Amino acid sequence: MVAKDTVITLKGSVEIVTEFFFTAINSILYQRGIYQPETFKRESKYGLTVLTTTDQGLLSYLGTVMSQMGSWLTDGDVQRLVVVVTGIDSGETLERWQFNVCVDDGSEGSVDVSIMTGNDENVSNNIAMRKGSDGKITKTPKTVKEVHDEIQAIIRQITASVTFLPLLNEPCSFDLLVYTNKSAVVPHKWEDSDPRYIMNSQEVKLRSFTTSFHKVDSMVTYKEADEWEL
Repeated sequence: MVAKDTVITLKGSVEIVTEFFFTAINSILYQRGIYQPETFKRESKYGLTVLTTTDQGLLSYLGTVMSQMGSWLTDGDVQRLVVVVTGIDSGETLERWQFNVCVDDGSEGSVDVSIMTGNDENVSNNIAMRKGSDGKITKTPKTVKEVHDEIQAIIRQITASVTFLPLLNEPCSFDLLVYTNKSAVVPHKWEDSDPRYIMNSQEVKLRSFTTSFHKVDSMVTYKEADEWEL
């Protein structure tokens, strides 16, 4: 039996996903040197020490984005979040950190077409299944601890990304792109954007996590160092 206070509700799932996005974005900005390291503080989360910005402007910006993401996630309107790293001098897109989201309702058609598919050893199949006495297969409710363990693995991979990503040889900025369903209500202050794809890129799939309601797949695409103008 699973204790009721450990079973994830829709509201709890939305909070978990938005908190993950906030933590992942902060980790990317710190690890890739987009913001100065002295503007981050250490916190304990997911059984790890994570870095969170202390920059008030950035906190306000991320807070606004995460609030809107929470509304879209609740309505099932989010397809993906992309963190775009752009060279300030060159204007080129150097990295795209992509987090694909789908509503995990257990049906065959629940996976959004935007989700990348394929067999990869870094992508975990983490939907717990149970066979009942009637022979039917049902999903076992996941606990917050189980989901946090999966998120911990992704944050560790983001931290380790400095071992395989090319050095960013120019000052960089970042943008957040959110892909939504056409039916989503978009605030006026949000603007349309092109996908900011990278030509001649390499892609590394990271791990995934699932709650009882959402599945998030992670990957990073980057421009190869030998393609840059050094």
